[in-house]
Amino acid sequence: MVFSSLFFLFFFLVLCYGVYPLLPSLRARNIWLLVFSLIFYAWGGPAYVGLLCLMTLVCYMGALLMPGQAPGSQGRKVCLWVSVGACLLLLGVFKYTDFLVGSFQGLFGLDGELPGVLLPIGISFYTFQLISYVVDVYRGETPPQRSYWKLLLYAALFHQCIAGPIVRYQDVRDRIDHRTVTPDNLFRGLVRFTVGLAKKAVLANACAAVADSLLPASGAGWGPLSSVTVLVAMVAYAMQIYLDFSAYSDMAIGLGLAVGFFYRENFNYPYVATSVTDFWRRWHISLSSFFRDYVYIPLGGNRCATWRRILNLVAVWGLTGLWHGASWNFVLWGLYFALFLILEKFLFRWEPEARGWQRPLRRLYTLAVVFFGWFLFRFEDLSLTGKALAALFGFGNGFVDLTARTTLSGNLFLLLACALACTPVVPFLSGKLRELRSRGQSTATRVAGLVTDCVCALSPALLLLLSTLALVGNTYNPFLYFRF
Repeated sequence: MVFSSLFFLFFFLVLCYGVYPLLPSLRARNIWLLVFSLIFYAWGGPAYVGLLCLMTLVCYMGALLMPGQAPGSQGRKVCLWVSVGACLLLLGVFKYTDFLVGSFQGLFGLDGELPGVLLPIGISFYTFQLISYVVDVYRGETPPQRSYWKLLLYAALFHQCIAGPIVRYQDVRDRIDHRTVTPDNLFRGLVRFTVGLAKKAVLANACAAVADSLLPASGAGWGPLSSVTVLVAMVAYAMQIYLDFSAYSDMAIGLGLAVGFFYRENFNYPYVATSVTDFWRRWHISLSSFFRDYVYIPLGGNRCATWRRILNLVAVWGLTGLWHGASWNFVLWGLYFALFLILEKFLFRWEPEARGWQRPLRRLYTLAVVFFGWFLFRFEDLSLTGKALAALFGFGNGFVDLTARTTLSGNLFLLLACALACTPVVPFLSGKLRELRSRGQSTATRVAGLVTDCVCALSPALLLLLSTLALVGNTYNPFLYFRF
């Protein structure tokens, strides 16, 4: 089950959130959320609910035994390493067995079938959440959770269990036992959820259709490619990736807010970044901060020799790539970003904030680096990456062909709308309008304020309607009514 499905929207969510406020106590509401979270998770693979419960139990017991050990003692370290090791072992078995066996066979020229281990949905997310919990207890930054089912609620909560963001236990610890739902938070959560739903159903899915029609990731049906074909396909893919990932974070944040959980922001308009370093401060923030706090800093971080810092960065970004997928192209994607991060840190030595003429140039540089990085991310077969890049630079079917012209003319308004959604233009204009309303009471200001209030009040219903139309058979695209 996914958020962008009609069953989730009009049955699961209605039943879960419709009954939730009627329950007499917070304990009953937590149990209600836990039951629905386990049902949500079991929908994609009932057998793996036991795996989630087992990993939570291991971390629960490991953290529970730590307070009985002296800080820094061997016993405390054993509790930590057994818990973390068990989580990483299970993650490795289920996510990377086929990758490792296939790599071994390819290296030594062996033939044979892969084990075909099925990947449990969301295992990368809840594994990292449980690891962060155990490590934080070990460091003394949070007390252990005494109730197993409450820790399971934290790990399994359907808001963020399968698609993030990676939520730290410290951020929700108090909210599990003490939270209230206000009308304001309920409305804000509903708005945030429907914005994310529309980004996914209306924009991201439409971008995916454009990218897949022009440049399928499998390479199926590829003929001679023109430069514009590759350019349009990869621009659509770049926007799809952002809109898709950020949409799920928006929906998770909105669902949490509606029942009193406050999750941190996970995306902050990364395509306006002024460096690759800035990009990764804005892109998948919960993942970047996890690797920083639980891998990079423990390896020594910036408090070591230059060669060791470079090695730490290479290790972290290799793991970051591998986390995204069990394939060598993802590892190369991570190392590709490591190269530019190292150049910015040790060679360019840029200031964190770009000023004056540097700002547009650094933005163009960052967009170019990220854009070419998506080629590695999209194609598992590196020969396809090479073929697409060659076509982009003119070694294919010329500059533009009929397919590119037709696709671009039919989707120009879609691409422009998606580009706008990838920037903070709308929030900026909304903020300016609120500022004007607070300063003056002219007729124009009052009318603009009234229109804004009406749009805000009606936006959840309108976005839900557009999203529903887009999800029904995946056939509705409002931008098809506007052709270039």
